[in-house]
This record gives sequence, C-alpha cells and structure tokens, in this order.
Amino acid sequence: MKKMKSIGIIIILLLFIAYSRSGSKEVMAQKKDEKRGVFFSYIELENYIKNDDIAIMKKNIDKAIDNISKMNLNMIVLQVRSASDAIYESTIFPWSVSISSEEGEKSFDVLDYFLRKAHKKEIMVYAWINPYRVRTTDDVNSISIKNPAYKYIGTDTLFVGGGIYYNPSKAAVRDLIVDGVKELVDNYEVDGILFDDYFYPNNEIDMNDYLEYVKKNGEIDKKDYNLLMVNKMIKRVHSVCREKKIPFGVSPEGNIENNYTKNFADVRLWLKSSQYVDFIMPQLYYGFFNETKAFFQVLEEWNKLILNDNIELLVALAFYKVGQFDYYAKSGSNEWINNEDIIMREIMLSRNIKSYDGFCLFRYGFLFDEKLFSKTSLQEIKNLKKILG
Repeated sequence: MKKMKSIGIIIILLLFIAYSRSGSKEVMAQKKDEKRGVFFSYIELENYIKNDDIAIMKKNIDKAIDNISKMNLNMIVLQVRSASDAIYESTIFPWSVSISSEEGEKSFDVLDYFLRKAHKKEIMVYAWINPYRVRTTDDVNSISIKNPAYKYIGTDTLFVGGGIYYNPSKAAVRDLIVDGVKELVDNYEVDGILFDDYFYPNNEIDMNDYLEYVKKNGEIDKKDYNLLMVNKMIKRVHSVCREKKIPFGVSPEGNIENNYTKNFADVRLWLKSSQYVDFIMPQLYYGFFNETKAFFQVLEEWNKLILNDNIELLVALAFYKVGQFDYYAKSGSNEWINNEDIIMREIMLSRNIKSYDGFCLFRYGFLFDEKLFSKTSLQEIKNLKKILG
C-alpha cells in the first residue's frame, strides 16, 4: 500500500513538473493580487525588535520591513498577542514581555509603528492572536496583576499543564477574547485578524462545565461540546470583524482530523458557512514525499473542504524545515535536506488551486537571519525569488 502511495505521488509530481515547465508563465501570473506573507512571531519580536532604546526598536522594525519588501512579499502576519498580553496600547491586556523588560511595563506602540511603516510600502499587516494561551510554561507566578488572567489563578477558568490556557467553555473568556479583538479593530487599521491553532490544550480542561451543560441541555458528546464552545467564540469574533469590514481567519493544524480530535477546531463547519471565517490558513508543513501526509494530498483535502466560494485559502508553508531532517515524514525525512526548491514548487502548485489566495512562510527569522542560514536555505531563497518577481 505504501509503495502504491509513493508511486502515485511520483506521478503527480512528474505531471506538475511537466506542466510548470511548459506553462510556467501561466502559473506565475495566475493571481495578480496574490498575498505573499511571512509570520513575524513573538520570537522575532524578542530577537530582532526588543531593545531598551525606542529609537533602536524603530530602526529594527524599519530593517525588518525593508527585508520583507525587497523579497517582494506584501503581507506581515504580526503576532500582536501571544500570551494574554499586547504589543500595542490596550486597556485590556498588559504590555508584552516580547517588547518590554517585564509584563505590564510600558513600551512604545510596536503595532502602530509596524502599520504606518508597512503601509507606506504597500505591505499589509494581519494581527495574529493566540486567543486562549496565557503562558508557554506552568509558572503562574509570572502572570502580573495587570494581566486579565491574574484574577483567575487557582480557578478552573485557567488550565495549568504544559502551559497556561484560558478555559474555552467560560463565557467570561469568550467575552475577553471578543472584547480584545474589538479593541484592536476599533483602534488600529489592521488589514486582517488571524487566530492560530492553539485552542483546547486537552479534553479535560472544561469537564465541570461540560457536566453542568449536560444537566441543563441534555446529552451531548464531549467532543461536540468542545467544538461548540470554540464555535461560539469564533462566530462572535467574525461578527466583530465583519462590522469593520476586516477579514478574519484561522490558521489550523494541517492535519484535518487532528483539528477534531486534539484542537477542537470545527473547520468543516467554518468552511461551508458565511458566519465563521473569511479565509483559512492551514499549516501545510509537509514535503511532497511526506509518508504520513504528502503536501499535494493535504492541499487538495483543504481545497475540497471550502464549500463557501467567498472563503479564501492561504497556505502556511514550513520554511523552517528547509535543510532540516523531518522525522515525522518517515521515508521522506531527508526531502528537505536533499531538495532546494520545495517551497517554490509548493507555491507554484498551490496557485492552481481554485480557492487559493496566497501563501505565508513560517517564519521571518529563517528567511532573513544569517545565523539561521544554510546552503540549502540560501538556494531555496534564490529559487523563491524567481517566482516572486
């Protein structure tokens, strides 16, 4: 069976290569307004932007935007809230340690500066939010009194284990997330709002709420209850964004089934409705010869899920894997080491998908930080530039 699957993938790739060579101009010019994005995470903020001197921070942002512009990318997916905090002026969330020496200590408005500088170069800025995450560690003592999570320490509104997360079943949590997005879209000219794939950290976080819900409303499967709780939040956020005519989307895990068994993101419902998302950005972090999930196969699966023609597909691609061993790919584990044009080919292939609207590369440091370069990634960048004009 595995052998047949590998043969099938090889045939698909050979057909694609033949097509792209014979009609590459058609492929490259297929979408004139293609979104060409790069993720700029809290890691990049800490590594390349954060400084005690605001003037230096501004110069660092200028440099980052110049790098992105010179690559002919036109979208920054900027992580504005990674841990119940903010890199912008907020009355709800404290200043982030990604840009300040400690949580809550006033910094300058990094989001506002990114927006003004990027828009001058005709680069869009999508505000990227982790809706439920409070910390990446279990250290509740790191939560400052200015953080809205502080008052929930020791209650079942916060889950502690492999990180700290808000409980998705709580109405107060949904209100907090929705209010946070409303504050953003009311006060900043962001070009879009993106939630990532961090939803439920496990299936036990809201057990008490689930049992109470069953008492009042009758039997419902726990998985369906989890999906319902996330859907309530997503639907409200979408409504807030729609009022401002700002597109809202989610970047879920590429493995569709994992969204139902692990994260409880109801992507099938979202992509056939007009009430949840305007775009979807699945994390298609696979090579062509990934034995578990091959890129072409997963790309087609996502495209088929989009039953609402108004929903756009942006593909998130794994530039961080370039030149690296990919353990989960099994027999295809060396693909990213042995090839220097995977990202280029994935973009070219995606351009022929019906719902395709663009791509986003994970993440900035691997494209622009010389300390992270390898011979393979440098060649991949050269190949990428060939199709970006």
